[in-house]
Amino acid sequence: MAIRKPHAALLASPGMGHLIPVLELGNRLAIHHGFDITVFAVQTDAPPTKSELHTNPNLFNIIVLPPVDISGLVDAGATIFTQIIAMMRQSISNLRSAITAMKSRPTVLIVDLFGTESLVIADEFEMLKYVYVPNNAWFVAMTLYVPTLDKEVAEGEYVCEKKPLRIPGCKPVRFEDLLDLLQGRKNQMYDDYVRIGVEMLTADGVLVNTWEDLEHTTIGALRDHKILRQAVNVPVHPIGPMIRLAGPSDSRSKVLDWLDMQPTRSVLYVSFGSGGTLSVQQITELAAGLELSQKRFIWVVRPPMEHGGFNYLSASKEGCDGTLDYLPNGFLARTHKVGLVVPVWAPQTEILAHPSVGGFLSHCGWNSTIESIVNGVPLIAWPFYAEQNMNATMLVEEAGVAIRSKLLPSKEVVMREEIEKMVRRIMVKDGNEISARVEKLKNSAEKALSKGGSSYNSLSQVAMEYMGGLRRTKPKPYSLSSYASVSGSVNSPSRDLGPSCAG
Repeated sequence: MAIRKPHAALLASPGMGHLIPVLELGNRLAIHHGFDITVFAVQTDAPPTKSELHTNPNLFNIIVLPPVDISGLVDAGATIFTQIIAMMRQSISNLRSAITAMKSRPTVLIVDLFGTESLVIADEFEMLKYVYVPNNAWFVAMTLYVPTLDKEVAEGEYVCEKKPLRIPGCKPVRFEDLLDLLQGRKNQMYDDYVRIGVEMLTADGVLVNTWEDLEHTTIGALRDHKILRQAVNVPVHPIGPMIRLAGPSDSRSKVLDWLDMQPTRSVLYVSFGSGGTLSVQQITELAAGLELSQKRFIWVVRPPMEHGGFNYLSASKEGCDGTLDYLPNGFLARTHKVGLVVPVWAPQTEILAHPSVGGFLSHCGWNSTIESIVNGVPLIAWPFYAEQNMNATMLVEEAGVAIRSKLLPSKEVVMREEIEKMVRRIMVKDGNEISARVEKLKNSAEKALSKGGSSYNSLSQVAMEYMGGLRRTKPKPYSLSSYASVSGSVNSPSRDLGPSCAG
């Protein structure tokens, strides 16, 4: 009997940071492993997301799920985390209907971190099920282990004493690096995070956007550490770095034209991702620090928010009319020979790949982080939100490819004098030493993705699980109750994992 060609459905939650890694995973499975791919995308009104859906190469089918209304489910000031959870929950019935209507139904379902409630659909259609996490392995280890620590965390031991969160075999997570939802008393966000960890443990495997040489200790612990394996009984597959590579463009950007005129490795690229926004005071200090450094720079800037923040769900092209009057008086005129200020958006992949770029001041979103490493560009870490503090700590203390402020930019204003010193250090003083380390990781990333490399083999193993017929005769059950003895708080009679749940 002929073996049926694998057909994978990939579910992407809203936001460019989630959509792009899912599209790249689809490309990798289609090109290198012979999969048919259908990507289901939960759309938002953010223009970059809409653009990405329409410009992706036609290697596979993309189905945009109907928009969902969450206005009655979450408060007006709800966090991004809560909004995405509600959107993904309300999209479950749309995903089910879309798969039901397909003539050739998928045999594998791969969801991202926020789509774990949709794993029930894999059981309904007797599909293999995986979770793809476009983050680092350290964050994945924490997410998978928190259900085991739930009672200790929920009862405030870590919160009251501000203790590091200890993960067997891994580097402890300092209290200040923890997700905000783990730094306070138990609430709905905390419950949802624990639920995600539990649901990930029901999958056939977890795919992670990292590679062996970048996180050797953590990946080894997830695979072999006796105590951690008792709690985390799901295979974890490092398959990264999964990024979009720079390629030829039909329309030449003025940013790239400007870079062509600059010396090699002389330009600092400054960008805070698709949703990072600074306060008026922080914009003023950053502008002054860049000017004082006297180094070349490209700065992707957005209109300020009162206290700064990060929200890619509502990212817009506001400010694209070229008005930059929120910058300090005279800044553009004084720096026009060495700097280029770009409103809202710039072609980051192409910028980081350009030989004139020698440093990246980044919010440390994981996509941006590995794009920088893969292009051999050292970083100044400027974390905002979610796991970005963990990313920054790993880059500085373990990988040694970044420097960072002594302050947390999400809580305090980093002053111009410190910014000047960091820019000069990354571009001049320690640039060679850090550049050597990032160049080594760049080479290891290329090796990991090449045929026979660790990440190539890891994804091949996932493909072979389908091709070899390693299917369960009975679906791995969706169970929260098995963790009740550990957490005492996850298994609640009022909790419903079905599509009718409210955030």
